[in-house]
Amino acid sequence: VQLAESGGGTVQPGGSLRLSCAASGFTFSSYEMSWVRQGPAKGPEWVSAINTGGGSTYYADSVKGRFTISRDNAKNTLYLQMNSLKPEDTALYYCARVSTITVVAGTSRQYEYDSWGQGTQVTVSS
Repeated sequence: VQLAESGGGTVQPGGSLRLSCAASGFTFSSYEMSWVRQGPAKGPEWVSAINTGGGSTYYADSVKGRFTISRDNAKNTLYLQMNSLKPEDTALYYCARVSTITVVAGTSRQYEYDSWGQGTQVTVSS
C-alpha cells in the first residue's frame, strides 16, 4: 500500500489549494478514504472522508463549506479542494485509508486507519 500526497504549499489567508493523494498497491475503489491533518503542537484532526463511490462525503465542522473532498477511482486519486483558507488550517495534511468506521449515537462517525501517506505541508500566512 502506498499513498503519496502532493499539492501543499504556502498561501495567503483567503487563498486556495488543491491537495492530491495518489494511491497504489491496493484496490482504491474498495476503500473509504480520509484526510487528516496535524497542526503545530496539536494532535491529529480528522478533516474529511469520502465513501467508496464518492457519493457520500463527510466534513469536520471546522472546514465545512470551505473544503471539498473528491475521488477519481479511475485514476486511483483522492483530492481535497481547500478554499477560503485560514491561518488555523496550517498543518501537515495526510491522506489515510479507512479500515474501520464506527457510527456513534446514530450520526457521528469515528474512523480507524491502516495506511497513511507521508503528508504534505499547508501553510496559511500573510
